[in-house]
Amino acid sequence: MIKFITRRLLTLIPIFFLISLISFIVVQLPPGNYLETYIRNMERRGQRVDEAEISRLKQRWGLDQPWYVQYYKWMEDIIVRGNWGRSMMSATGEEIGGKSVNDILKERIPPSIFTSLLALLVTWLIAIPFGIYSATHQYSKIDYAGTVFAFLGLSIPSFLLAIVAMWFTYSVAGHAIYGLFSVEFRDAPWSVDKIFNFLSNIWLPVLVIAFGSTAGLIRVVRANMLDELNQQYVVMARAKGVSELRLLLKYPVRIAFNPILSTVGWLLPFIIGGEVLVSTVLNLPTLGPLLLNATLNQDMYLAGSILLILTLLTLFGTLISDILLAIVDPRIRFTAKQ
Repeated sequence: MIKFITRRLLTLIPIFFLISLISFIVVQLPPGNYLETYIRNMERRGQRVDEAEISRLKQRWGLDQPWYVQYYKWMEDIIVRGNWGRSMMSATGEEIGGKSVNDILKERIPPSIFTSLLALLVTWLIAIPFGIYSATHQYSKIDYAGTVFAFLGLSIPSFLLAIVAMWFTYSVAGHAIYGLFSVEFRDAPWSVDKIFNFLSNIWLPVLVIAFGSTAGLIRVVRANMLDELNQQYVVMARAKGVSELRLLLKYPVRIAFNPILSTVGWLLPFIIGGEVLVSTVLNLPTLGPLLLNATLNQDMYLAGSILLILTLLTLFGTLISDILLAIVDPRIRFTAKQ
């Protein structure tokens, strides 16, 4: 197992640097840069930026250097100093000189993790038992209900569901949910009232985000369970008199969990980045809308840093997934020893 993990770790290092390089290049692919956009916006307002100021800003952001020099300095700051750079956008997105990327990440990552973890917990609590029950009670009424729910969840776009849910909540309860806090609590210090306001708003984005993933996971668990229930080892275990509950938990459920464990690779970036369209529609302060805004505004250090974090999470998620699969499935452990 140690050799298996070591090989995986050594493989991740060159992949990480390759993906970080590709991410940095992709962010810079659109013509122009944030500084040129900023200058054009200033000129539209009738304000002129002199050449000395433009030269100073280029030197400040390293825009006067080739892209590979910018990439090297950016990675050096991250690896050596833990400095992810400085966002070019301000809080309004209109002026040069925003916050450091480290400060922005500290603000955005906690609500992203909390919202996505709640959505993930709801997904697993509903989908796994429902999928197992549907497989063991095939063609029952609950199985048909789960099939209808799964098709609806997979076919309805999440952003459309978010809009409908917002309208329904406001029309029925008279409570408009737009963000994680009401307007009066967004900039207020934490208090008991703010916590209750947060809890009264968090349930809608959690259910909307969990809706589609729950539907998909039900189908995956059901299909894998049906495949395993027809295997010879299940028939043999029943013939030996093994109880049905013990049989399900010890054999088919363990094997059916393999596809779920294999999704940890994209699960970690989902927890941090969240659902971009849903977060944008519901005005959630997560990393997804921030990445979209940074990309549209060509804020290369902010966009590149978020992409790099999602890349790291994907790589470590894949490593964790491989380890969990090797622990759960003895066939993978046997292959790893060879």
